[in-house]
Amino acid sequence: MASRRQKAISRSVQRALFRDPRSFKRNIIQRILAFFHIFYITLLRYEQELFRKLRTEIWSLREEDYMSSFLSDKKTVPLVSMGDLGFSGSTFFRTSNSAFLVKSVPRHFEHSFFREDLLGPYFEFMRTHPESLLVWITDYVYAPYRSIGSILRTPPAHHIIMENVLYGKEEDPKADKWETYDLKPIDYFYPERDLVPDPLVSEGTLSRLADKFEDKIWLTRKNYDAVKRTLETDTAFLASADIVDYSLFLVRFPASSSLSNVGRKTQWRVGVTSADGKWKYRAVVLDFFWAKHTLHAQAMTGVVQAFNVIGRQGPMSITTTAKEYREKFLTMVDEMLEVYAPQSEQ
Repeated sequence: MASRRQKAISRSVQRALFRDPRSFKRNIIQRILAFFHIFYITLLRYEQELFRKLRTEIWSLREEDYMSSFLSDKKTVPLVSMGDLGFSGSTFFRTSNSAFLVKSVPRHFEHSFFREDLLGPYFEFMRTHPESLLVWITDYVYAPYRSIGSILRTPPAHHIIMENVLYGKEEDPKADKWETYDLKPIDYFYPERDLVPDPLVSEGTLSRLADKFEDKIWLTRKNYDAVKRTLETDTAFLASADIVDYSLFLVRFPASSSLSNVGRKTQWRVGVTSADGKWKYRAVVLDFFWAKHTLHAQAMTGVVQAFNVIGRQGPMSITTTAKEYREKFLTMVDEMLEVYAPQSEQ
């Protein structure tokens, strides 16, 4: 059963999506009343029209289907809690139909960078690169007022809504065969996890090491060349924004599974069948909110560089440059991909 906190977050997000920000009246009385909220806080959509264009014009998401994902009957909350899964202390929910995820973004330097620096370029990039593997961020909701709850971080005050590449798993008879991998270059030490983790991160999350994909993804030459070009373009965009620490979220499931997806039918969202006929793969690039030029990142770089003099942990994800991180990320991907050639062609 969902806790009081989980229900409050779920309801806050749902009401934000069905509230018109233009009709929300800001005044001193509302500000005072909002301050004393502990669990339930008022949230508003940010740049509602921009995100609507992303959803409908670029990603071919039907607005009525999107909004219906966040509806619920009287006996259930609209979102299903997935727990605190992130190293940053993020909370995760999924819609009841599993089509979308809601992720809190508790760190100020991350959500402010996304709003103020990245959102505009992200919109333009996704508009001109509809096949991009950057995760679809379909909405952003935030608290317009400070409250006791937001100060104590009882309920998160900033959330992004994004696609769920695990959509269809629950209906698949072979659901137990699905595998997921959250992949980053493995030769990095991650101080945001190992040195100064967020106090809200659970012990279970802290104990989970970075995933490693021990197999090969066998692709036809055409699919191999296409995904290489896409990731090179995507990571060039991230590097231009000075971003590091992003990851490749890879999903594989039996090739015999027949699944649908929501929105635009891009290969790596529907599922690319491996050239050996054993698996289907989905993939997106996640967590591109850590920019090296932000004040927090600069401060952390200084801290971990000093720590590394003593600890000698090796190269770190936040002390590297965006260019170097991109190179190592692409090398990691390249090591997983192989062009499949039947024995008759060898």
